[in-house]
Amino acid sequence: MAHADLAAGIERLVLGNGDGATEVASMPSKKNQVLVSHGRPPWYGEDGQRICDAFVIGVAAGKHTHVARQIVKKLGSIPTVIILSQDSFYKYHTPEELELAHANLLDFDHPDALDMPMFAACLADLKSCKQSNIPIYSFAEHQRLEETKYLYGATIIIAEGIMALLDPALRALYDLKVFVQCDSDLMLARRIKRDVHERGRTVDGILDQYLRFVKPSYDNFVRPTAAHADIIVPGSNNEVAIELICTHIRQQFQERAARFRHKIAIPHLYLPLSSGASTPECKLEDLDLSVLPQTPQVQGILTILRDQTTSRQDFYFFADRLATLLAEHALQFLPFVPKSVITPVGAEYHGQQPDTQFLCGVTIMRSGGALERGFKRVINNAPVGSLLIQSDFETGDPLLLQAMLPNYVRQRHIAEQTWVYLLDSQIGTAAAAFMAIRVLLDHGVREDHIIFVSFLVARTGGISVLRGAFPQVKIVCGAVDDHITEGWLEGYKGKGNAEGLRTKVWLIEPGMGQIGDRYYL
Repeated sequence: MAHADLAAGIERLVLGNGDGATEVASMPSKKNQVLVSHGRPPWYGEDGQRICDAFVIGVAAGKHTHVARQIVKKLGSIPTVIILSQDSFYKYHTPEELELAHANLLDFDHPDALDMPMFAACLADLKSCKQSNIPIYSFAEHQRLEETKYLYGATIIIAEGIMALLDPALRALYDLKVFVQCDSDLMLARRIKRDVHERGRTVDGILDQYLRFVKPSYDNFVRPTAAHADIIVPGSNNEVAIELICTHIRQQFQERAARFRHKIAIPHLYLPLSSGASTPECKLEDLDLSVLPQTPQVQGILTILRDQTTSRQDFYFFADRLATLLAEHALQFLPFVPKSVITPVGAEYHGQQPDTQFLCGVTIMRSGGALERGFKRVINNAPVGSLLIQSDFETGDPLLLQAMLPNYVRQRHIAEQTWVYLLDSQIGTAAAAFMAIRVLLDHGVREDHIIFVSFLVARTGGISVLRGAFPQVKIVCGAVDDHITEGWLEGYKGKGNAEGLRTKVWLIEPGMGQIGDRYYL
């Protein structure tokens, strides 16, 4: 068959109304985003330090994207996963290169077309539990765009691309290397479908590029990388191979699991004194807390908030008042510099102003939202983000479900200069506080730039372990309660507990109850 006839026949197949073409065109992209199943469990120990990296799988050669998706699908209920695509790391092109690209004369299938050092650097950050800002490449424009894609929080990373096993720096980051063998005719057919529907190419241009660049590159650069693979998958729909890979991933995940909330919740019951754990006789001054001065006004507000008969309207009002007082009290930990101004009567006044270029708030949802209005009243121009952290009903350990952080924190070079108000209603077991502080440190925020603001702290809870792990964090609270007790929550149906089985909880006494429920419901 002549080249033109072949192209026309393929074009009718791809552009027709067949189910296959429609499926490919409508399939949502799963690349370069965090896929969340049931949340990210702790990746750090009782000392607050990282105890494990993300598990990284490199998937290379034919139908690599399809196999990566099959792995995610087969894993089922898993923590957070990222599929990191090689396609994002094409280099920035000059005007001359763009002209060649639009004429299908630029070789995108040579290793030199990819920014391998940036690929390795982004993957290294994600593997070490840091955030990364991934470049965005437009195949329609043949150009790397100015904006980037923020990624953070992966337990499992699947790095996929036809040359994913080529670069030694990349291979050194993989915990498991997979090479997919696939029939060349099938790879060509899928390439045509993809490039027509997703990248706006013509069939003639695709075939010309395939014969000129793709096939020689595969033979010279891609096929030899099979020698580096731990597993070679024959065919893209090999269920046995996919199951083998997923079984290994699950085993690795179980071995890396960190479960210690029950130890830090009431530390004197579980941890030896050598670990720095609190005892029932722990003195308040040993915890290095900044407690709001207990004036009659503050005691009156606390009395109203503790009263179980307080109406929701009154609770809402006085919670905002207390949050405002705490936000003002926490200002003392920000740096200030002298400033002189001229008053309305023409006199010079020598005062001070905050010396913070970047300042933001982060609430631990949802109970931390009760402090957000007070924070905004005191610092009205600061951006506010959030962390959604919930407890695993089976283990009691915290799970990071979502991180919606301000841009100050997302950019590492800015995060290093940023001061953060971290807001949560109370510190009982300190499990959520541990996770939230660790997230900020992963992003590059300095420990001594974190100010934790809370209504209540349980003296005999996890606060002493938290202080031992993060001694430079400032903790500001409205009051300190003496006791935390273990209890059971009956009949609550929620994520991970659809049957309403009784679940262990820890209660601060005298406490304020479930502050988030009282504030929002």
